Amino acid sequence: MDPLLLGGIVAVLTILVLFSGVSVAIGLLIVSAGFLIVFDGPRSLELMPEILFGKLDNFALLSIPMFIIMGASIASTRAGADLYEALERWLTRIPGGLVVSNLGACALFAAMSGSSPATCAAIGKMGIPEMRKRGYPDGVAAGSIAAGGTLGILIPPSVTMIVYGIATETSIGRLFLAGVIPGLLLVGLFMAWSLYSTWRSGDAARLGSGSYTWAERFEILPRVLPFLAIIIGVLYAMYGGIATPSETAAVGALLCLVIAIVIYKLWNPRDLWVVLRDSTKESVMILFIIAAAGVFSYMLSSLFITQSIAEWIGTLEVNRWVLMGAVNVFLLIAGFFLPPVAVILMAAPILLPIITTAGFDPIWFAVVLTINMEIGLISPPVGLNLYVINGIAPDISLRTILLGSLPFVACMILAIVLLCLFPGLATWLPNLVMGGAI
Repeated sequence: MDPLLLGGIVAVLTILVLFSGVSVAIGLLIVSAGFLIVFDGPRSLELMPEILFGKLDNFALLSIPMFIIMGASIASTRAGADLYEALERWLTRIPGGLVVSNLGACALFAAMSGSSPATCAAIGKMGIPEMRKRGYPDGVAAGSIAAGGTLGILIPPSVTMIVYGIATETSIGRLFLAGVIPGLLLVGLFMAWSLYSTWRSGDAARLGSGSYTWAERFEILPRVLPFLAIIIGVLYAMYGGIATPSETAAVGALLCLVIAIVIYKLWNPRDLWVVLRDSTKESVMILFIIAAAGVFSYMLSSLFITQSIAEWIGTLEVNRWVLMGAVNVFLLIAGFFLPPVAVILMAAPILLPIITTAGFDPIWFAVVLTINMEIGLISPPVGLNLYVINGIAPDISLRTILLGSLPFVACMILAIVLLCLFPGLATWLPNLVMGGAI
């Protein structure tokens, strides 16, 4: 059978299996095993355990559970609420300053936790009621938190970037740095839209109400500065040549647990057990998907599907930006239905040779891919962040949350366009800190 036709059949059946409700990892294994049996015979299954466990034989993977523990220990405390309160006290006198402080808190908490749903929950529980009480429109209040939560997979340290680095064998350190400026760009675009929308829809005098003394402003800083110091320390250790990403993640996880115990009095062994239990569940889920995606990639390569698609793309006489536009549409649609980790692991083996052949930087492409995944987090039908916000504020309809999020989707699309026009937004900082790409 023609490999391109076979690739189309694999794609359709994979979508059907995943839509059936089975987990992503199990679905990938079912599809892989089925096609290997049909085309290579039952003996091909003997290789599956070796590939499955061999994919996990990577020291860099240790950073995933460590960063997850780091985020879970922060999410289990009042760190998110304290971040929100600290920024709100410093920015409250600015018209629209509350929504700016919420987005700033989302960005900082995302950098500490690396989790989009955790960011939405931690900041939204305090931020949304307070914004609504101050007179902010429901759409702005809900949409800004939903969009701010997506920053967790872009701003370092990011588990999504680690997965991309492992899947494509690119430098995790470079990927982390590549997300810094685009992450700040998105924060700026989100804030600009929020301020404009607030100015257009609300009473500026009321929205800027609130006053705190300097003592109240400084009083809360000791509760949040240690966490920020850990983030800065982790990044410094990584880029200062002191330790590898896995080592810095382990130290960061330990320090976050210590701070959660000392500052936030997380003494109860049952609470610590919940942090470790939830972190283990999420880590196993991600690692299982990585292992299953390795088997899926082997199946695609064994049946010459990946190679044939890359060769077919190479023969197309189209402008490389038209090709990139098609790739973005594919990623956008995939992100509507699948979690970012699954999309990266399934698409990377096919897309990486295509984008490198077309002359695109894989580090730059990682940022573009991640922003596409962010759009999926606030877009139906899955739109995980939309449901998290709806759970926090059930009296705000999903339709209102969605409509409030759409302008932020436009901001993300604008960010992708700016990255296409100015690729240095993603590549300049990694090249500055770590030298030119080899």
